[in-house]
Amino acid sequence: MTRKIIVRKLFYALLTILVVLVFNYILFRVLPGNPLNMMMRNPRATPETIAAVKEFYGLDQPWYIQFFTYFKHLLTGDLGVSFVYKAPVADVLAQKILPTVLMVGLAEIVAIVVGIFLGILAAWKRGTKLDVATLSFSLVTYSVPTFWLGMILVVIFCVQLRIFPTSGMFTPGKSFPTTFAMLQDLFMHLALPVLTMSLVLIGEYALTMRNTLMDVLSEDYITTARAKGFRERYILKKHALPNAMLPMITIIAINVGFVVAGAIQVETIFSWPGLGRLMYEALRARDYPLLQGVFLLVTVSVVLANVLADITYSYIDPRVKN
Repeated sequence: MTRKIIVRKLFYALLTILVVLVFNYILFRVLPGNPLNMMMRNPRATPETIAAVKEFYGLDQPWYIQFFTYFKHLLTGDLGVSFVYKAPVADVLAQKILPTVLMVGLAEIVAIVVGIFLGILAAWKRGTKLDVATLSFSLVTYSVPTFWLGMILVVIFCVQLRIFPTSGMFTPGKSFPTTFAMLQDLFMHLALPVLTMSLVLIGEYALTMRNTLMDVLSEDYITTARAKGFRERYILKKHALPNAMLPMITIIAINVGFVVAGAIQVETIFSWPGLGRLMYEALRARDYPLLQGVFLLVTVSVVLANVLADITYSYIDPRVKN
C-alpha cells in the first residue's frame, strides 16, 4: 500500500469522525429530557441560581452558538465540563478507560484465540461430531443476550455457589497486604464479566472462521495443492488460513474498536466502573459533554481500527491495492 493511499484513507477517516461528531451533537439535543432539570433538583433554587448555572455551562446560548463553541474548545483538547461529575470530561474519561480496556481487552483476547481455534477445528473436521458440537456451542453462545447470560452467571456463581463477588472492581473497604493479594481480588471481580463477554464473542468468531475456512477449502487451488501431495496441515497453514483470515480481520477490527466503548450491559450488570457504565449513567442524566466525550472515543477507536484493518489487508493479501 502506497503512502498516497494511506493519506487518502486517513483523510476519509478524519472526515468520518467529523460527520459523526456533528451527528452526535444534534442527536443528544433532540433526546427527550432537560439536563438543567437533572442538575437543579432543589425546589428552592432561585431564578438567579438557575440562570448562573445555565450561563456556566453555556446553556443560555442558542444551539448554533453552543455548536461552534464546542468545536472551538475541541480543537484545543477541551471536551467540556461534566454536568454530573462537575469535573472536566477528559479527567472523568481518563479514570474509566483503564478498567474498560482491562475487562473488554481480556475478553477480546480470549475470544479471538478460542474462537479462531474452534472455527478452524470445526472446518477441518467438517461433518463430524466435533463439528456439530462446536457449531451448536457457537450458535447458542452467539444467540444468547449478553444481559441474560450475565444474570445467569451471577445467579449460579455468585448467589448459589458464592465463588465470585457480584459487583465492583475491588472489594469495598478491604486492605491488601501485598500486590498479589490485590491482583487476586481483582481477578475474582474480573472473572465473570470477562467470561460473559468472551462467550458471546467466541460464538461469533468461531462461526465466521468455520464458514470462511470451509469456503476456502473448497477452492480449486486447495484441490491442486492436495493433488501435489502436500500434507493437510501444510495446506491449512500455508494456503487456507491466510485467505480465511481476511473476513476475521474486519470483524476483529470492529470489535477491538469498541473496546474503548466497553460493554454497557456487562458493565451495568456487574457494576464495573468502566466507560460502558459511564455512558449509561451519562445518558440517564442527559450529561451532554460526557456523552459527546465517550462517543468521540468510540468513533476514533472504531475508525482507526478499520484503517489499521485496511492496511493489514494489503500485507496479508497482495491483491488488495486500495
